[in-house]
Amino acid sequence: MANEDLLSLADRVQLLVNAIADGTDHWPVAKIFAPDGAATWLISEIDPDDPDRLFGLCDLGFGFPELGYVSLAELSALKGPLGLPVERDRHFVADKPLSAYAEEARVQGRIVA
Repeated sequence: MANEDLLSLADRVQLLVNAIADGTDHWPVAKIFAPDGAATWLISEIDPDDPDRLFGLCDLGFGFPELGYVSLAELSALKGPLGLPVERDRHFVADKPLSAYAEEARVQGRIVA
């Protein structure tokens, strides 16, 4: 899957704006998931110095979601157990800041979005 399929130019601009803004608790811009697995990522920022480095809530499906960084190139190349590539959830619209999703994920043991 191409990087452009996961993040549009508008997404990248918003992720960059979030990264350089004064606040630290941004709303997720994109939800990326493995359609044939339990992995999910809520992405809120992109590293201004390295556009391959994304920040957000990462859940690999093991019951321990955490805030951290992920490589866009690695996400784009990732395939699930059935060989399906990760996808962008085109219907996802954030309704709260990343910290609220993170707290909910800690309680549930997975991202609920």
